[in-house]
Amino acid sequence: MKLSDIEFKAMNNPVRRFIQKQIEFRNFKWLGLTDRNKNILEIGCGSGYGAVLLSSLEPKSYMGIDLMPEQIALTDRWHLSGYDFKVMDATDIKDIRSCTKDIIILFGILHHIPEWRKTIKECCRVLTSSGKLFVEEPSGIKYFDKIFHMGHPLTDFNLHDLEDELKKNGFAIMKKRRLFWLGTYYVQKV
Repeated sequence: MKLSDIEFKAMNNPVRRFIQKQIEFRNFKWLGLTDRNKNILEIGCGSGYGAVLLSSLEPKSYMGIDLMPEQIALTDRWHLSGYDFKVMDATDIKDIRSCTKDIIILFGILHHIPEWRKTIKECCRVLTSSGKLFVEEPSGIKYFDKIFHMGHPLTDFNLHDLEDELKKNGFAIMKKRRLFWLGTYYVQKV
């Protein structure tokens, strides 16, 4: 799903970057996102700020994908040499070979994807054996959307179903944390 104008602006401002750095990325690190020199895929990379944060892990390779060309166009401002940003649908990442990514990161993007279950399957396919998936998602998005009118898709997404879908696709939940309105997960392919 492409972001509405309101959410596009909300995702590309200093307040969003502050939250991503001080809350979301710190949660991922607390859960175990500490491995260096790994092949990283970020799904829903947006303007590329997640890549800036992930650069602290000195990845062997980094690929960021996003459905919106407008977001990918913004990634140049970070000057991340060797980082690969592509316009790609998260439910169909067939251009990424199977078993080639050690770590996949999703900074709150699944609730934007009507067919989010396909994204979970694709994550399982492209991760190496024992690969790690880090997911951060808000709870109660339907209520949030009623107040702020962000235009999220009408889906059945919720954290309980997310956990079930992860297990169904061969992931073990290693750690999880609820902080404020966010559910943050470290899961591993088994």
